[in-house]
Amino acid sequence: MRVQDVMNKTVASCRPDANLAAAVALMWKYGCGLLPVVDDQGKVTGVITDRDICIALGTRDQRASESRVSDVAYRGAAVCNEDEDVRSALKIMAAERVRRLPVVDDEGALVGILSLDDVTLRARHHDDTDRPPVSFEDVMNTLRAIYHRGSRAGAHVGAAA
Repeated sequence: MRVQDVMNKTVASCRPDANLAAAVALMWKYGCGLLPVVDDQGKVTGVITDRDICIALGTRDQRASESRVSDVAYRGAAVCNEDEDVRSALKIMAAERVRRLPVVDDEGALVGILSLDDVTLRARHHDDTDRPPVSFEDVMNTLRAIYHRGSRAGAHVGAAA
């Protein structure tokens, strides 16, 4: 199963120069907790999460309309390609300890979002003879890696630090 078969193709994104109030408004409108940050060509340059925004606003003496996405967004976000196998994307999620990945095309332009929720809903149980495209075991192994309490190499640290 390919990422493009599972990903959400309706995806909101924001620009680095947007203010946090506009980013929150997009998250509310689209019911999401992560926005890819894209440049003028639509290429992903980072991500911003609802948690990033909350922490930034809680640790600064600024209004959301006065703070820019570029001051808070995580740069160098992990992404996956729309043609990748879903299991490969799960490995990226596990390694980066994230539940959502922006999906890009071969030119790096944003084409969707893959969430662990989307994958979970497609997962199936398997027996010794039938290996589904995505199994419950694949999902659980990814969750275990994400929620592991050890040190986080490459951990996402918001710009509020």
